[in-house]
Amino acid sequence: MAPQESETAPISRRLLMQGATAFLLGGAAGYIGKDSIAAAATGADATPPPLPWPWVKLDPLEAGRRAYRSYFEHKG
Repeated sequence: MAPQESETAPISRRLLMQGATAFLLGGAAGYIGKDSIAAAATGADATPPPLPWPWVKLDPLEAGRRAYRSYFEHKG
């Protein structure tokens, strides 16, 4: 096999600054998004019931129906 020749252009200062700015803005957006999602999940509905949870006998057919419906309603 012959070695492949890659055509690489030198990185300009402007291109480096554009990439760094995009990287920093993406990180800031992710950090802000994470905080807003966490703040929305801290409502009264987010707390689970106290332990130990009681054992509940499940109907396998009903569990299968719910899983099947949930899969298609939530796009997998």
